[in-house]
Amino acid sequence: MSNQPSRPVPLPEALASFDALWSPRIVTRVNDYDVRIAKVAGEHLWHAHDDTDEFFLVLDGELRIALREPGGERTVVLPRGAVFTVPRGTEHKPSSPGGASILMFEPTGTPTVGDRHDAVPAHVDATTGHALGT
Repeated sequence: MSNQPSRPVPLPEALASFDALWSPRIVTRVNDYDVRIAKVAGEHLWHAHDDTDEFFLVLDGELRIALREPGGERTVVLPRGAVFTVPRGTEHKPSSPGGASILMFEPTGTPTVGDRHDAVPAHVDATTGHALGT
């Protein structure tokens, strides 16, 4: 995939092009970062990215992110249009009881299950992102 698409990428069309949950598609790249979209429902898994923050933007629905922090566990709730960045090294577990569409911004090659994680359930795609249209 080239670093830049040759035309604008309408996100509703991009999201309509796949059905897999927890299986992000790369819509473009910015410098050394992927801009990924994903459909999510249910729970992901506890994981952490040791060397990078992870940016989330909720395009539709609601995303919850449970965090394990030095002071204990807490959950942030992101409605449509909200953004949140999980700091590097923070264990987190995204979930969406009612389903959501999200956009993530993270370094190219970042695994969806992080550098440290629980066992990967069958419904989670352990990937570094798929090209749009696959």
